[in-house]
Amino acid sequence: MASIYGNILKVETTGASQQTANQDGLRMAGVSASHELARADLNRVSQYKRIITKVARAHQIDPAVIAAIISRETRGGSEHVDKRRHTPEGGWDSEQHLNQGTEILVSSIKQIQVKFASWSKEQQLKGGLAAYNMGASNVPSYQGIDSNTHMKDYSNDVVARAQFYKRNGF
Repeated sequence: MASIYGNILKVETTGASQQTANQDGLRMAGVSASHELARADLNRVSQYKRIITKVARAHQIDPAVIAAIISRETRGGSEHVDKRRHTPEGGWDSEQHLNQGTEILVSSIKQIQVKFASWSKEQQLKGGLAAYNMGASNVPSYQGIDSNTHMKDYSNDVVARAQFYKRNGF
C-alpha cells in the first residue's frame, strides 16, 4: 500500500541503540538489532495485521510503520496512546485505539511538514515519528532528530523495524 507520507524503505536510519537492544539481551546495536527486535515481535504484531491494514488504508500511511510502532511501544501488544497527553479511546487492543494512535501519528507528521517544509517526505516521516514520541516542538533538526526521544533512538529504531515489517508481509 502506498503512503502519502513517504517511502519507508528510503528513510535513512541508524537503528536501535545498545540500550534498546539490551531489552532482548542483544549484543549488537543498529539496524540489525532493530530487525532482531522486530523479528521477535512478528507473531504478536501479526495478530493485528487485519486492523493495522484497515487503519493504515484509512490514514494513507504504510502499515509497516504502524506495525513498527506497536513493536517498539508494547513489543506486540498494540499501539500505545500516551495517557499524559491523550484520553485513550477503546480497549487497549481495539481498532478504535489503534485508529486514535494513528491519528496522533499523522498529526505529528503534519506538524513536522509545516515546521520543516524543506525536508523530503522521508525526512518528514522520520521527524513525525520522533514528534509522535516527544512532540514536534522537541524535534530540533534532522541531525538531532532523536536527541530528545526515549532512549535517544526512537525514530531510528521505529524506521528500521518498519523496514523489516515492510519486507515481511506488511
